Amino acid sequence: MSGVHRGLISVAALELAGPLAIFYGLRAAGVSQWIALLAAGALPAARAVHDLVVVRRVSGITVFVLGAMVLTVAMSFVAGSPRVLLIRNAWGTCALGVWALITLCGRRPFLYEAMRAISDRDKQQRWEANWSEHPPFRQVLRVATAVWGAALLADAALRVVMAATLPIDAVPLLDDVLLVVTLGALLAFQRLYGRAYLRRHGLRLRGVELVRLPAEGSGLPGESR
Repeated sequence: MSGVHRGLISVAALELAGPLAIFYGLRAAGVSQWIALLAAGALPAARAVHDLVVVRRVSGITVFVLGAMVLTVAMSFVAGSPRVLLIRNAWGTCALGVWALITLCGRRPFLYEAMRAISDRDKQQRWEANWSEHPPFRQVLRVATAVWGAALLADAALRVVMAATLPIDAVPLLDDVLLVVTLGALLAFQRLYGRAYLRRHGLRLRGVELVRLPAEGSGLPGESR
């Protein structure tokens, strides 16, 4: 199993399955909604603290989300409502969406850096060469990053609406369903749009390597025309 796959499984367990199991397990045991939500949020919060303190992996998004979670818990104490705790899941997608849009103003968009972060050195070098040598590749990543940013902000807004209007016990599960749907739609768009746009410019992405497609109408060597 690759390091990327292990990382995805770890994230799924800590960010999705773990909190759900804690919340619904405590609710089945008769624990109040507020306490169950607070306990469920402890697992991803502990992971963020571990990254900051032990791994020393500091990112603006991690710091923002951790701070937002602390603020959300504090607000829930004041409001006395478990619905305030439900909006904590919106902070992460909101922060990521805003960050994706901000990177469009910089030298490299969010999706470019995200791919580099999960690649080994050889793949990073190929990715950098793609960016330097092929304008269509740069356009695909910029457009896809813009779509990711807008979709993540819409996702965050929908989470707030669900937290405010739906039955409290249903929201944690629906939050995870929404995440899967959002990510699935974004990955499908990115794949279909990227392939179509690159093909129009005579390119194809194989893994992390861009290759040129044969010109239309060209025959094999020695083939009569």
